Amino acid sequence: MSAPLIEVKDLTKIYPSRDGNGTLALDRVSFDVKEGEFISIVGRSGCGKSTLLKILSGLLDHTRGDVTLKGRPIDGPDEEIGVVFQSPVLLPWRTVTQNVLFPNQIRRNLTPEIRARAKTLLETVGLGEFGDKYPRELSGGMQQRAGIVRALVQNPALLLMDEPFGALDAMTREQMNLEVLRIWSQSKKTVIFVTHSIVESVFLSDRVFVMTPRPGRLAEIIDIDLPRPRTLDMINSDAFGRFTGRIRTLLDSEGDLGG
Repeated sequence: MSAPLIEVKDLTKIYPSRDGNGTLALDRVSFDVKEGEFISIVGRSGCGKSTLLKILSGLLDHTRGDVTLKGRPIDGPDEEIGVVFQSPVLLPWRTVTQNVLFPNQIRRNLTPEIRARAKTLLETVGLGEFGDKYPRELSGGMQQRAGIVRALVQNPALLLMDEPFGALDAMTREQMNLEVLRIWSQSKKTVIFVTHSIVESVFLSDRVFVMTPRPGRLAEIIDIDLPRPRTLDMINSDAFGRFTGRIRTLLDSEGDLGG
């Protein structure tokens, strides 16, 4: 068997505090992710989901433990790691194409190949005719598509998505779930997706990582053996209900968890 793409071992994160004791956000989290997997992480607000994603992206240091991508430590931002944030964070004075290419412009890496890839990706997500538009001229879902293209244009090995559809209405969110699965199936990327929605986590994923309240630990890893391609009709199936029921039980089915 090939080595995992990502290996996390005994990962611990402590945030400094005024009293000197610190706040334990993540406690001895360990897991592996295979190349091409779609993983979702669910848990209550404050359980450390976004902290974990920031550490995986190289945007945040960890206190103890090991985090590796392709066997090498993740110790800072990496071109092989793409990130899609909770909001698309598009610059309003730049067109869609200019926003998509902005990271490459910063890196002074605007090659013809990158420009061609950006154009192809925009067409893939249905934004081929909107490259010259500005963010204000796009719907929320279209803006998130642009954010996904910006993360993919560098052709990363790993795509991290931090609750990217949380601000969208229910119908748009369903369509974006189908869209991200279509992109994933075509690109063969490894995806780690943070969400509050139990249904979303089951619908999208090969495995769901369920986290405990702070300090964040892995309560259980659930294999989602539903067939692919996924369809919205599956949400009403008994098998789907068993998976969501198990996750709800683990999370005590209370508080701020979405449907």
